[in-house]
Amino acid sequence: MLSRMINLLPAHPATRALVFSTLAGSTSRGLFITISVIFFTRSVGLSAGQVGLGLTVAAVVGLLAGVPAGHLADRVGPRRVMVGFGLARAALMLGYLAVQGFTGFVVVAAGVQLLEAGFGAANGALIAGSIPAEDRVRTRAMLRAVTNVGWGVGALFAGVALKYDTRPAYVAVLVLCACLATLASSLVMRVPKVEPQPRRASGPALIVLRDRPYLALAALNGVLCIHYGMLNVAVPLWVVERTNAPAWVVAMLGLLNATVVVLFQIRASRGTATAEGAAVAQRTSGVLLLGACLLYSLAAGQTAWVATAALVAAALVHVLGELRQAAGSWGISFSLAPDHAQGQYQGLYGTGFALAGVVAPALLATVVVGWGWPGWLLFGLVFAASGAAVPATVRWARRARTQAAAPEPALA
Repeated sequence: MLSRMINLLPAHPATRALVFSTLAGSTSRGLFITISVIFFTRSVGLSAGQVGLGLTVAAVVGLLAGVPAGHLADRVGPRRVMVGFGLARAALMLGYLAVQGFTGFVVVAAGVQLLEAGFGAANGALIAGSIPAEDRVRTRAMLRAVTNVGWGVGALFAGVALKYDTRPAYVAVLVLCACLATLASSLVMRVPKVEPQPRRASGPALIVLRDRPYLALAALNGVLCIHYGMLNVAVPLWVVERTNAPAWVVAMLGLLNATVVVLFQIRASRGTATAEGAAVAQRTSGVLLLGACLLYSLAAGQTAWVATAALVAAALVHVLGELRQAAGSWGISFSLAPDHAQGQYQGLYGTGFALAGVVAPALLATVVVGWGWPGWLLFGLVFAASGAAVPATVRWARRARTQAAAPEPALA
């Protein structure tokens, strides 16, 4: 049994090290996310409004860190940046134990989010530099499946602390989070070193900010990424406020999503190693997300069983769209980024995802839950339109790169 499990691990040493690092890091995040709001309100004494505002401020700080941190990874090496930011984040997480008020909470949360954004940008650059081009998307898919396993394990163990609901229990979980984050950063050292990229003699340092096609693709992907807020925010509110389905259906839908991602994310990434194949995946994702929105809307006003069936069907279509959206995003972000600037390009592309996380909760709660089926239809059409625009934008990016690489005509 043990030997069979070992054989399932990737043979490439960089991928294997990243798998173990991701498992430790995602378990740490699963632990923290599960207990954080309750810890801040019950143990620290913050109000729910203060926690929400503080986390929003921290998320905005993280938005600003991705591109500069990615550029730093290009200049000094992604492994060094990833390890440094990861260890600093692990240490700063212990700062939550000293928080006694709102100001301290915002400072620590913003610092953690800044380091998290830098860690993510460097991670993308490290994958680009240490994994062969044809295996990068598959590696990302494997790491995402492992991430879902880690989140589940973390949430399970966090339940023990929630059961006791005491400060010592929460302190123990935070210390464990920091230890796992330290382990995750340390395991990155097993990934082969990627040499720093020297700065070009001419041109701006942050070239990604002048790459308009890539900026557009990051924005389109950010719009598609709003669907993550559907499962975490819109669907739970929709279930309990606008349908007759039992509240436990929310947990069932979350488990269904995580299970499908773990089992099928790698398979769903096939054919997305090129930007053109990835664009097709994102176009398909937009259509699937439109279908999911329509199915979610049908759950309103139905009996409990009919509503539950509609929600399960919607969640299945939703997760299929999620699988293709994620796979397409990796193919585009890697294949259209120049080798000497993978860090800043991965940082910029990740900013679109992070921005979606900032705006999605309030936007979805207002439009979907407030408007009902017209809100679902609106978001579905936005998803479909965004996905449909990706192939043309990829062709624009290809033309721009071809023109930039063409030699200038000689002067007469």
